[in-house]
This record gives sequence, structure tokens and C-alpha cells, in this order.
Amino acid sequence: MLFHVRMDVSLPHDLDPGRRTELIAAEKDRALELQKLGVWPHLWRVVGQHSNISIFDVPSNDELHACLSSLPLWEFMTVQVTPLATHPSDLAAQP
Repeated sequence: MLFHVRMDVSLPHDLDPGRRTELIAAEKDRALELQKLGVWPHLWRVVGQHSNISIFDVPSNDELHACLSSLPLWEFMTVQVTPLATHPSDLAAQP
């Protein structure tokens, strides 16, 4: 199943700078791991914001939730999820 996911990150201004650095490094490591596993095939930055637009390819809603909640910045995120389906006019879907 494909999902369009927007993640907006809002780190507290008073977060310890060392903790901030640790969280950001851990987030990058986990994101790279999920990409290498093939469940996070697309990741784009939203220009001018601490946000991203992503495509996840996972077998279920529960698996998507598990992936998202495994991200170290999860507690600081607002997440919007849209399930996707093949469009009948998509060139790639044509016989």
C-alpha cells in the first residue's frame, strides 16, 4: 500500500542543544534505514519549513504507524497521512 505522508517537525525552543543534535542524527539514521529497507522510497523537503513530503510503501496501516512512530522525532511531529491508489489514467498503469 502506498501512502502520502506529510511530517511537520516542531522542536521545542528550549530543547537542550546536545539533545537536539542527538535526535537529529538518530532521525537521519532511522530515515536512511527505512529507505534502504524499501518502505520509504521517496522523501522531499518542503522548502522553507521543517517539514517533508514522503511516500511510504508498506503492507498495512499498522505497519505505517510502526514506521512513523519509530522515528526519533515522532513526539515532535504533526503527521498527515493520505492513502493512495492507482489512477486509471496513469501511464504506468496502462496495459
